[in-house]
Amino acid sequence: MPAITPAVDRTETVRHIRSFHARRSRIRPSAAAALDRLWPLWGIEIDADFNFAETFSSTDSVVLEIGCGMGDATVAMAAADPSTTILAVDVHTPGLGVLLRDSDRLGLQNVRVAECDAVTLLSEHIPHDALSGIRIYFPDPWPKQRQHKRRLIQPEFVALATSRLRPGGMFHCATDWRNYADQMLEVLDAEPLLRNNFEGFAPRPTWRPVTRFERKGIAVGHEINDLIFTRV
Repeated sequence: MPAITPAVDRTETVRHIRSFHARRSRIRPSAAAALDRLWPLWGIEIDADFNFAETFSSTDSVVLEIGCGMGDATVAMAAADPSTTILAVDVHTPGLGVLLRDSDRLGLQNVRVAECDAVTLLSEHIPHDALSGIRIYFPDPWPKQRQHKRRLIQPEFVALATSRLRPGGMFHCATDWRNYADQMLEVLDAEPLLRNNFEGFAPRPTWRPVTRFERKGIAVGHEINDLIFTRV
């Protein structure tokens, strides 16, 4: 994980959305075509020219989804709540192509996508108190003990992410690995700017769609745990 640095003031920059040219292996033709056609409309280049305040109005309800995968949950939640804009970020180009394709098929206007590292995005490009929500569903569990230091939900990251939430904003995580769920609960409980909406883990919310990773976890008998916290 890159070192966390203070947010950078980019109020003097101008945002430019450029055509998307990247190609990765094993990307289906429909996803590649969606990237070419739809990235100029809904894709965001996270670089020195990106300015969150110029991209989103201060009155917008913007939810950051970190690790959107193939975007199945993103599309379902965007369709169910058109008043909220979802900024879906991932480092997996084929998944972003599928998300753009499926959003377009449903005529969704409230999905934006970016291919970037979440820590860089939060630390350098998103101002304090800007987001109405953060969603992290089924992040890489790094299951081996020696790999736990690579897990995303760590105190430093949670402090950074929470600072970008508006008061009243929701921090929602889900995982099918119980020891990761326990770590998430400990880390989130320890963040002074977050309040747990429940005693311990949350009941599975009916409004969170079942994701592909979740189905895989259920298929092998894993317990699903949601954690829902509010920025105070």
